[in-house]
Amino acid sequence: MRTIGLIGGMSWESTQTYYQLINQQVKHQLGGLHSAKVHLVSVDFAEIAKLQHQDDWQGAAKVLAAAAHSLEKSGAEILLICTNTMHKVANEVVENVALPLLHIADASAEQLIADGIDCVGLLGTRFTMEQDFYKSRLVEGYAMEVLIPNEAQRDQVHNVIYDSLCQGQVKAEDRRAYLAIIDDLVKRGAQAIILGCTEIGLLVAQSDTSIPLYDTTAIHAKSAVAWALSKETN
Repeated sequence: MRTIGLIGGMSWESTQTYYQLINQQVKHQLGGLHSAKVHLVSVDFAEIAKLQHQDDWQGAAKVLAAAAHSLEKSGAEILLICTNTMHKVANEVVENVALPLLHIADASAEQLIADGIDCVGLLGTRFTMEQDFYKSRLVEGYAMEVLIPNEAQRDQVHNVIYDSLCQGQVKAEDRRAYLAIIDDLVKRGAQAIILGCTEIGLLVAQSDTSIPLYDTTAIHAKSAVAWALSKETN
């Protein structure tokens, strides 16, 4: 079993989901007392969020690059950035280490393509929904059509993430608002919805809607385990 390196803490609520899902997958596949080999560096999200909203992505990249370097020194063999938004600086992070990066958008797109989906709605932070670093990877790399909510809806989705979910607050009214936005994206042609923020899965589950939901946290974690066990011989 190879060792997975996680850059977490953005937020810690979703990072604990990563750890749980990765270990559940390893136990499911190997059985017995097996658990995953995981190294974790958890950053202070308050510092990252401040840099995000100051548009200081270079500063944020330096924090994550330092975390990646620590993981490399510790013996991690692959790198996961446990957040969608911070994949904006993924290239800057991997330039500082020799570790391969398992990109969250690639893992999600590969699952969508396997399921025959080529038009998706994207929910996430305002950065993820509005900027090209995530959408263009889906469009250019996988020929997918990506729909995003309207401006007022994007504000609502973004604010719920930072004001509620990242603070561990899961509210019924926020769930209703998200489901209404999802319904609107489907009316516009979306065949499925990418939950493109690692906290959204804490709020909206597949049991809440008949529309296919693709939880990037779960997909990313599953892909990491597949990689970790791909050379398993015991």
